[in-house]
Amino acid sequence: MKSDIHVCADWEAEHDRPVYTLGDTCPDCGGNAVNSVPAPFDPADPHGSYRRSLKRRNRD
Repeated sequence: MKSDIHVCADWEAEHDRPVYTLGDTCPDCGGNAVNSVPAPFDPADPHGSYRRSLKRRNRD
């Protein structure tokens, strides 16, 4: 999944908080900006069946 929102790749070293932008570079330090969305869900998750059954059990 591709997102339009990017975060400064070096924010932990350069800034006191994450710096978000729509461009490819950080507006404050000029560093690279990377995609801010998390990694996609893996459908081949080996423990997925256990998590789903536990979720169903807790819902009932």
